[in-house]
Amino acid sequence: MAKDRDHKERGGGGHGDKKMCVGVIWNCAAELKLLLGALFILCSVVTVLQFLPSRFTISPTDLRLCLSKISTATTTTATAISNDYNDGSSSYFSILPSPSPSPPYTAAPPPPPAVEHEQILNNSILKRAFNPYGAAAYNFITMGAYRGGPNTFAVVGLSSKPLHVFGKPVYECEWVPKNNPENFTFAAQTYKILPDWGYGRVYTVVVVNCTFSVPINVDNTGGSLFLHASTSGGGDTKFNLTDRILSLEEKPDSVDFSIFSASSKPKYDYLYCGSSLYGSLSPQRMREWIAYHVRLFGEKSHFVIHDAGGVHEEVLEVLKPWMELGYVTLQDIRDQERFDGYYHNQFLVVNDCLHRYKHMAKWMFFFDVDEFIYVPSKQNIKSVIDSQSDFTQFTIEQNPMSGQLCAQDDYGKAHRRWGFEKLVYKDVKRGIRRDRKYAIQPRNVFATGVHMSMNLQGRSNHKTMMRYFHYHGTIAKRTEPCRNYVNWTRDNFENKPYVLDTTLRNTALAVKKFEYSMIGSRLQNTRQ
Repeated sequence: MAKDRDHKERGGGGHGDKKMCVGVIWNCAAELKLLLGALFILCSVVTVLQFLPSRFTISPTDLRLCLSKISTATTTTATAISNDYNDGSSSYFSILPSPSPSPPYTAAPPPPPAVEHEQILNNSILKRAFNPYGAAAYNFITMGAYRGGPNTFAVVGLSSKPLHVFGKPVYECEWVPKNNPENFTFAAQTYKILPDWGYGRVYTVVVVNCTFSVPINVDNTGGSLFLHASTSGGGDTKFNLTDRILSLEEKPDSVDFSIFSASSKPKYDYLYCGSSLYGSLSPQRMREWIAYHVRLFGEKSHFVIHDAGGVHEEVLEVLKPWMELGYVTLQDIRDQERFDGYYHNQFLVVNDCLHRYKHMAKWMFFFDVDEFIYVPSKQNIKSVIDSQSDFTQFTIEQNPMSGQLCAQDDYGKAHRRWGFEKLVYKDVKRGIRRDRKYAIQPRNVFATGVHMSMNLQGRSNHKTMMRYFHYHGTIAKRTEPCRNYVNWTRDNFENKPYVLDTTLRNTALAVKKFEYSMIGSRLQNTRQ
């Protein structure tokens, strides 16, 4: 008797559990019937589809998506029943979230048009069929859209290169006010610029300029800019496909119209727009470059660095002190690698930088991180650039430096010297057209390039006192660059004439002292 009583108190009898389980199943009979009915209908539909014409298609992705939803519903219902059973709840109709939701699936593209078949025409001619599937490139890929003034905008992005080379795509801009969307308006003039000089690959860079007949969003209540990108039959003359792309959203009271006035003073005197940084860059070379140019351009300067995979952890540690001081903005653009454009999409990057910071700088500079701008010792950066105020653009000549020749005096101590301090031999071979770099007054420029802008209002000057020293390839070397030590002032090396040039070497001590005064000894242990 005691054992039986103890057994009952512990709930050891199996009959109670069985009755409760039967009760649970009986109460959930309606849900189970509904679930079984849904599965029966789905199987019936799949069976019927096999006997339909080929134009009625259902992709495996669609089927997986459908089944995943049913699976999720099944798991959710089972979880609800289990929780209610454990909690002793009398309601079996509450839906609880599934503890392990199904993974998301990418939505399938629209089904292709009806398949056409070969057929014999009345005149006994065999009419062949052509059936398109998929898409080789996107119509348009946006990177950014920006105001150029009260009534102008610029949309910067990528588009299919064959579409622009062999087709005639058309763009239109539409503004939709936030509080009165019915009062939308289209730009009076919309035109495209292809600034990459034909260097594009699968994709080419497109800058779309939109000019409205009246100022837009003057009451600052907000609104949206839409880009209508039409293929105009490019790719398939049977269709004129148009994508309506949300390019820019302005929130209420977010636009400062004062920056567009001619009398407004930009935040920066000089702003650097960097190309895409990629590969395994040298932290030490990057350290030297940023310290040198912050000192050169001064307090009212800023540097926009674009990371396409080259700003690894050690390079980031070099940039952090200058970011904290407000001199550097670092942008992660690694996702652009998905789209096959020229040289890590550097034309896209510099054009986005131009329009993003157009009204924040008086002058913009475009050059690379293995290049050092130099102003004659009796001049300063302000006096040289002020002399170019009548020009929209000026270009900068190159002084090509050897990336491996060092002076014999530095043997044994080269590892303690900075790159531009020990690489002191300049290539003086004549008759070679060398690349230039440049600076622009951005408010007068509509699109830009890597070595100069071809889309501007105003004049360009190609004769200035400014030069840049180019240490080609050194930024990507993680080892000591000095590989050959020589003791001459002029000679030939590998069939090229070189001369000793200590111009930048003479500035090294001042640059090191400047770095220490700005950020202390944080970077003293930086590696190659």
